[in-house]
Amino acid sequence: MSARTLEINGRKVSVLEDGSGDPTLYLHGFADVHAVTEGWMPFHDKLMEACRLYAPAHPGCAASDEIEYLESAEDLVFHYLEVIDALGLERFDLIGACVGGWAAAELAARHPEKVRRLVLIDASGLFVSGAPIGDIFMMSHPVRGTDYSELRAMLFANDDAPAGHTLFPNGRAENLEDELRRYQMLRFTNRFGFNPPYFYNRSLRSRLHRISAPTLVVWGESDHMVPLAHGEAYAAGIPNSNGVKLVNGAGHSPQAEQPEATAGLVTGFLTG
Repeated sequence: MSARTLEINGRKVSVLEDGSGDPTLYLHGFADVHAVTEGWMPFHDKLMEACRLYAPAHPGCAASDEIEYLESAEDLVFHYLEVIDALGLERFDLIGACVGGWAAAELAARHPEKVRRLVLIDASGLFVSGAPIGDIFMMSHPVRGTDYSELRAMLFANDDAPAGHTLFPNGRAENLEDELRRYQMLRFTNRFGFNPPYFYNRSLRSRLHRISAPTLVVWGESDHMVPLAHGEAYAAGIPNSNGVKLVNGAGHSPQAEQPEATAGLVTGFLTG
């Protein structure tokens, strides 16, 4: 695993990179690298068998500096345009999970010429009437001060998911750095996503037609945070999408719950 720090306009951006093959930018979600774990997870290890993976930490997450003016998806897109320039990426594959999927969709709609292939994993970002995105900010408060079962039930297929107990255990994490990363991720998303019904840009849905890249939409069959209707809306709005591919036995975080099955879908799409 190679880690480096980019200096962009006076701020630091932490990036992990590894693997060989086509350049692929990965934008993380909640139960993910940079948001909980310091290094790669099994899902990313499988991806790197087929590509050169670049995973920057979102602003204010892990070792990346915050951005004082970050208030909207537009601000985040401009940030990632600067990250892409600093990495020297001209045309690349793009994968985004959860809020990282939202950022990926916004980027692909604004700059379709940069994105060769797009993968959205349980992506937020859309407003879908009658299918509100769950309130992860409320669920992040532990029941009786120690019990994170409600948060696990939102991010995974159910509270008993092994990956949920590993990444979001009850009580205080043994590794305080993991605890800090979880807090940083919530703080980051609060900057632009705390607007009930949360994590959406009403304009994005009308811009999906601009995405020209072949697109894979992957969804956990039991996503309790971002309903399947959002995946169906992405698939319907992006011209070169072939519908939604469901991951059995997974909720909002299939990359953590079912890493081999999820990576199999993604690598099959990227190499096919």
